Amino acid sequence: MTTEEERGMSTRKIITISRQFGSGGKNIGERLALKLKIPFYDSALIYESAKKTGLNPEIVKDLEESPSNSLLYSLVANSFLGAGSFSPIMELPIIDKIFIAQSKEIRKIAEAGSCVIVGRCGNYILRDDPDLYSIFIHRNMEERIHQVSKINNLSLAKAEELVHKTDKRRKNYYNYYTDEEWSKAENYNLSLDSGMLGEDGCVDLIESFIEKSEIRKKIRG
Repeated sequence: MTTEEERGMSTRKIITISRQFGSGGKNIGERLALKLKIPFYDSALIYESAKKTGLNPEIVKDLEESPSNSLLYSLVANSFLGAGSFSPIMELPIIDKIFIAQSKEIRKIAEAGSCVIVGRCGNYILRDDPDLYSIFIHRNMEERIHQVSKINNLSLAKAEELVHKTDKRRKNYYNYYTDEEWSKAENYNLSLDSGMLGEDGCVDLIESFIEKSEIRKKIRG
């Protein structure tokens, strides 16, 4: 079997996955990483960034994906560190410190080699990387609500509320830090409906997409 090196293709593949809540994006990322035999990263970035900001990881988890540029938010966020730890006026808001720390961690991970990164504005942070493949996973709202209800043992009403709340949080976080639209197709190389394809179908299609893209890169020189 011909190897990628023999075909003249890059062996380094950086795959970022953004996803609607309940679309199965994380599962797809994990399965893809397993199939390609490359590292997978998602919530681990929270803990790495927490170490760099000096915050408790659980606090980082609560603050993450909840950006605000208001002075009130800065005061509330900095209160987690204790009185006098930071000046809310002279220092960046904690959420910005977290984003900067995570951005550095994402670039460090990508520089180390092939990987799959879920969320954290990875497609934007690594947008200039020639080996980047950015994916967006979406799914019918009704199917997502039922999926979230089943997984989290919630009523359909509670699941719907959680889906809308989480999507809104992710959208606001992405738009705030990238000045781009979270679900806009032009911001990604590939957008997939996991409801129509299934998780395994998405994995297979992403793998095929990357292979064909690598061939095209070689032809184009």
